[in-house]
Amino acid sequence: MAKKIVIVEDNPALADIYKTRLELVGYACTVAYDGVEALEAIERVLPDLVLLDLMLPRIAGDEVLRRMRESGWGKDTKVYIISNLNEVDAPKGLRQMGIEGYAVKANLSNDQLDRTVDSILNKVGQSSDVSLEMSSTVTPQNVPLATTPPQTTAPTPIEEMPSPGAPIGQPAPDASPPQPK
Repeated sequence: MAKKIVIVEDNPALADIYKTRLELVGYACTVAYDGVEALEAIERVLPDLVLLDLMLPRIAGDEVLRRMRESGWGKDTKVYIISNLNEVDAPKGLRQMGIEGYAVKANLSNDQLDRTVDSILNKVGQSSDVSLEMSSTVTPQNVPLATTPPQTTAPTPIEEMPSPGAPIGQPAPDASPPQPK
């Protein structure tokens, strides 16, 4: 059975990226977009790990953590903080409430999230430097943590096909060059 993670992140695009990356490596993920949803999801899911943002609507992340630790259902749940705040600027006492670690979002590399979660949950599995047999498989290493708009290019025009046996790059014999006016 897949280990369960609750991702608490108020930025929907970032939450979706975390969820996609972690589901690709085999975790079952639930997303909460604010502190109230977080507490409800954590109590309902009873996850193996909570990835917790600190700056959340309705109830701040440090208060979510405090309420978890005071409850029967969240007192022993592993929590890893992922925030825009540097740890020195974060609310005091997070480490005393029992967190697994702290990361600044801007400092996370593409596969660091996966490796961190794996190490916290002691998941035995594929390491990030193992190549896959099928090149068309989406791997956690090629799903970015930051999104960029897709690049679009105009289609290449199709040139006139040569007749069978004609040298490549030569038009078909019945094609006549345009006449000057």
